[in-house]
Amino acid sequence: MLQTTPRPRLLNQIEACLRASPATVLLGARQAGKTTLAHMVAANHKDHHFFDLERAAGREALTQTPELTLEDCSGLVVIDEIQRLPFLFEVLRPLCDVCERRSVYLLLGSASPDIVRGVSETLAGRALFVRIAGFSVDEVGGENQDRLWLQGGFPRAYLSETPEDAWRWLESFVQTFLERDIPQLGIRIPSEALRRFWVMMAHYHGQIWNASELGRSLSVSPATANQYRDILAGTFVVRVLPPWFENIGKRQMKSPKVYLRDSGLLHWLLGIDSLQGLRSHPRYGASWEGYALEQVLTLSGERDSYYWRTRRGAELDLLLMRKGRRYGFEFKCTDAPRVSKSMHIALQDLGLERIWVVYPGRDRYPMHDRIEALPLRQIYQACAELAAG
Repeated sequence: MLQTTPRPRLLNQIEACLRASPATVLLGARQAGKTTLAHMVAANHKDHHFFDLERAAGREALTQTPELTLEDCSGLVVIDEIQRLPFLFEVLRPLCDVCERRSVYLLLGSASPDIVRGVSETLAGRALFVRIAGFSVDEVGGENQDRLWLQGGFPRAYLSETPEDAWRWLESFVQTFLERDIPQLGIRIPSEALRRFWVMMAHYHGQIWNASELGRSLSVSPATANQYRDILAGTFVVRVLPPWFENIGKRQMKSPKVYLRDSGLLHWLLGIDSLQGLRSHPRYGASWEGYALEQVLTLSGERDSYYWRTRRGAELDLLLMRKGRRYGFEFKCTDAPRVSKSMHIALQDLGLERIWVVYPGRDRYPMHDRIEALPLRQIYQACAELAAG
C-alpha cells in the first residue's frame, strides 16, 4: 500500500542528485518512507544492489570485506541505515573518486549528527543531501489535509484506516524509537526519562525554548534539557527553529522556537484522537502552526528559515530568505484571517516582499498590497513563486 502512494517530487529530486553526484544521502526520521522511496528509485535502475543494515545479512556483507563487496558492485548501490556502520564513509570516499566509477551510491540515514559528520568529514564535495519528511499535502491532496493534520505524515500512520489504528502504530513507533533506536545510536539515557521529556515538549510545541523552565518541570538541569532536545532534533522528530535578529533599534528574541515535526505524533503525545478533540484543545492553534510550517519547509526547503519576534510582541511565524529577498508566513487556524499590527511591523522592519497568511480555508485572496490569505491546500503555489524568485 505504501508503494502505491505517489511521491513524484521527491523521486525527481533524488534522481537529479544521483545524476549530479557520486553519492546522495536521504535524511529523515525513522519510518518516514526513505526505504520505500529507495526501492522506487531502484526499480528505475536495471542494475542495482540493496544493502539493508537493519538485517544481519546486509551488515555481514559490508562488515567483513566492505571494499571488495562495494568494488564488485555496479549501477545503483543503496545502503540503508548507514549510521549502523559509520566506518563505511571512509570506504566510500575512494570509490567516489575513481575516474571510471561504475556506481552511484544512495545512502539512507535516520540520525543527522552521525550522518552529517561522516559525510562532511569524508564525503565533502562528493555527496548531496535530500531531506525526507512524511507525506505532504501536495502528495495526499488538499481534500485530505485534515486527515494528514490529525494522523500525521508518517506513511503507516496516515494510511491507517482509522485514527485508532494510527494511534496504535504511533504508540509502537515511540516505544521502538526509545527502547531500540536511541540505544543503537550509542545514547545511554533511560527511555522513560526521554519519554517524559518528549511529552513535555509536546506541551511546549510552538513556544520559545527555555531550558531552565523545562528542566525545572522535569527536575533536570538546563544542560540536560538541551541534551535531550538535541537528541530529538538530531533524529528528526523535533524542529529547532532559530530566531532572526538584526540591528533595527528594537529588542528581539534570540532563543529558538521548538516544534514536534509530525502533527500525528504531537496529537498522540497530547492524547488527542479526533478532529473534535483537537478543535477544543488548548494547543489547537499551535498544532496548526507547526503542521502548516512543516508543509512550507517540506516544499520550499529548510535552509535560511527563521522566526522573528520583538520584546514588545511584534512577531512573524516564519521568515524565509530566498535569492536575496525576504518572505514571511503567518499561520492562522481561522475561517477568515485578518491583517494584524504585527504583520505591518514585520513588513516594514524586515523589508519583506510579501506575507502569506496560511489558513485551512479554500479561497486565496489579497488582504493588503503585500499580504495574501493562502489556503494550505494551495501552499505549493507560494513555494513555486519562491523558487522562481
